Amino acid sequence: MTIRLRAHHLLCILTYVGNGYTPGFTVNYDRVARRMNDDEEIELVEGPDEICQGLLCEKDAHCFNDSVRRRDETARHLVSALMNETFTPGKRFQLSPEFLLKLRLAFAAGELRRACQGCQWQKLCDRVATSGFCGVRIGEPITAVEITP
Repeated sequence: MTIRLRAHHLLCILTYVGNGYTPGFTVNYDRVARRMNDDEEIELVEGPDEICQGLLCEKDAHCFNDSVRRRDETARHLVSALMNETFTPGKRFQLSPEFLLKLRLAFAAGELRRACQGCQWQKLCDRVATSGFCGVRIGEPITAVEITP
């Protein structure tokens, strides 16, 4: 199977520690996180993805808002530049430990945070990144050895 993921969620998965908008959203996100940890292939999509599924039943789900689409576009450009390859809808890739580490180091350094502007989870993500990504449910935290030049 393939996990359908929108671009800004490439950043959200870096700091996911089990918090969410609703209990149903968190249950769904945990399911997706387990699949990511099992090395399922990721397909980048435009618009709502598998993480969004926990919110789409709500009347005014923000997943369709222009601000979220702009966040996707910004994240797509930033991740493409960081990885030196093009991340557009339809791209398939593996969420390897090396891929996650590169994203986490750039996120902690602030290189990807422009895509997070206006997000209500920014403060939580700041705390998680500052902790070395302690408690993350996708991949592993960053160790002191990995961040030492």
